[in-house]
Amino acid sequence: MPMKHSTYSVIIVGSGIAGLYAAIKLSETKHLPDGILLLTKSQLAECNSRYAQGGIVGVLPENKADSISLHIADTIKAGCGLCDFNVVKFISENSNRAIKDLMKYGVEFDRNDKKQLNFTLEGAHSVRRILHVGGDATGYGIEKALVNKVKNDPAIASNITIYEQTLAIDLLVDSKNNCRGVISFNDLTKEYETVYAPITILATGGTGQVYKYTTNPSVTTGDGLALGIRANAKIKDMEFIQFHPTALSLDNNDSRFLISESVRGEGAKLVNQKGEYFMENHPQKDLAPRDVVAREIYSQLSKGNKVFLDATFIDIDKFKTRFPNIYKSCMDNNIDVTKDFIPVSPAAHYCMGGIKTEINGKTSVNNLYAIGEVACTSLHGANRLASNSLLECVVCAFELVNTINKQTLTPSNIIDESVLTTIKKYSPENDMDDTDFDCKKLSSELRDLMWNKVGIVRTEASLLDALSELNKIEQQEIFKDKCNSIEEYELRNMLYVAKCIINSALKRKESIGAHYRADSETKDIKHDMHTEDKSDESKITA
Repeated sequence: MPMKHSTYSVIIVGSGIAGLYAAIKLSETKHLPDGILLLTKSQLAECNSRYAQGGIVGVLPENKADSISLHIADTIKAGCGLCDFNVVKFISENSNRAIKDLMKYGVEFDRNDKKQLNFTLEGAHSVRRILHVGGDATGYGIEKALVNKVKNDPAIASNITIYEQTLAIDLLVDSKNNCRGVISFNDLTKEYETVYAPITILATGGTGQVYKYTTNPSVTTGDGLALGIRANAKIKDMEFIQFHPTALSLDNNDSRFLISESVRGEGAKLVNQKGEYFMENHPQKDLAPRDVVAREIYSQLSKGNKVFLDATFIDIDKFKTRFPNIYKSCMDNNIDVTKDFIPVSPAAHYCMGGIKTEINGKTSVNNLYAIGEVACTSLHGANRLASNSLLECVVCAFELVNTINKQTLTPSNIIDESVLTTIKKYSPENDMDDTDFDCKKLSSELRDLMWNKVGIVRTEASLLDALSELNKIEQQEIFKDKCNSIEEYELRNMLYVAKCIINSALKRKESIGAHYRADSETKDIKHDMHTEDKSDESKITA
């Protein structure tokens, strides 16, 4: 039976805020004769975006205490000077339009008693500028509004075909470096499909599941990054993995529920079991940049101390209103925030690196775009300023749509030898026998390895050890071209991403931002040097 095939005007891989916003904007502004295909490997609303508690930056004229220049300065300082100034400036300048656009699509940001937007404070921000939805459910609130628009607005929904439980497993790139579409795999039917389109957009989110402890949901296995690596797209700054300082840390439980930075913004303080408030000596105290706070907590844990968040300073009614989900999670685990300290530890949270792109998502592969966490615009530099990521999703998606609107989209089902070779890999005659390895066990080994060897503190020896162990894992039969399940493809993708992180971390000898080398002796901090991973360094040797 031949492989199914179809043609669309635009393929969007991923259904988080970046992907949904792009789909809506394209439907509103561009005539798309073949429509949009929206691919998501889980349910439409299951993505990393919906778990974002902190909020979204709003540099708005009604906030007289704030300004674009202040936000630029805060972003670059948090990013240790490795940010692209022009990118930071552009995204900050477009914050007001982005927020107003989200409100138009039904996002209801929290307001104070006077019905004014409620601006809050987070780490490394010099003023209150963070907007929230539902207290600590900002990502969920924005995602819900956009999903509603995609599903229930007839003018939008009529342009969009949604494939759920479907993973994009390879890009169709011809011999002239043009992306012609994707190969998709439906995990329910086990069917493969060749999907052609003049434009392919990756909006697949992050890489958190590469690590044992993460605030990210199970879907964040670096799928879009792996697609980029396999397609020889330029990859940038993958050594910079942000570890959120405060995730709920419970005995005998590897899951890490995020305790938003906003809790510290409202007055909570970090303390060890000796009663020492160990961030008091830092100039910014508990609201220092995330990389600084995460390393301080790591240091405490390394000494055998336990670390807690003391939120007893916060009025309980205010806590319940501002952080309803955090309050519920604590109460569900018998933690009374009025008198009990909240046990916390760092967890992998965000990838500052990604597929190298311009502000409009353009990659080094023609007709391939990437937006959101899968992309690296150099907005974040070496360490992301809290709540800048959701803003980046919206602003870059808007610019991507502007770029596409200027193009004439012509059918792309031109099959040259390079595209045909990719298609043949997944044809029925190449079906694999059932594999005899334990996919879950290998995934667990990879995550343990990355946490212990490529985590908050690194050395050349630990990085080389990790690379050696990954080379052993990749010898498994799974790393042939074709797999039997989404879980197997996810494991393959995580290996690509893990090797990419290690290769980038080995290249950067000095410590800067989220990349901390305990063995670094150089004081030559390269504020203008970015690492770019060569695809052959991360490719699996099947």
